[in-house]
Amino acid sequence: MSTPHVVVVMGVAGTGKTTIGPLLAARLGVPYAEGDDFHPQANIAKMSAGTPLDDDDRWPWLDAIGAWAHERAGLGGVVSCSALKRSYRDRLRAAAPGVVFVHLTGDRPLIEDRMTHRQGHFMPTALLDSQFATLQPLRADETGVAVDVAGSPEEITERAAKALSELPGSAA
Repeated sequence: MSTPHVVVVMGVAGTGKTTIGPLLAARLGVPYAEGDDFHPQANIAKMSAGTPLDDDDRWPWLDAIGAWAHERAGLGGVVSCSALKRSYRDRLRAAAPGVVFVHLTGDRPLIEDRMTHRQGHFMPTALLDSQFATLQPLRADETGVAVDVAGSPEEITERAAKALSELPGSAA
């Protein structure tokens, strides 16, 4: 990309944001930030108990991610963030104009299987339905790409990097 962008790796739980984010950051030569680290403890407790977050829970979290992205403007970076709703992505763009989204997509059975086998994460599989119900995929007027999560992390990362390089204005 001609100017280092901040890339938000988005998608429902279990798509691999925490796996692909660091790999993509390394591939692009920019820092990575784990979106879950921006959650206040109350949000983590709520999700751990199997209760979906509401918008009031998400605004401070999105603002913290937006502040990080703003600080990285012109320097580049990759951050993971579910960014399921258009309004959430609009909030991130308001804080950091020019952010680019990589929407990790996949079919529900694959994602559920991956969630079932991961360890040490607070998001239970029971919340996957609420994630899919909330998801508003990227629209044509949003700068970003959709990348299928079938395949190895390395294959997914390469597809994401290639798709980003094909965005208008990219030099990569």
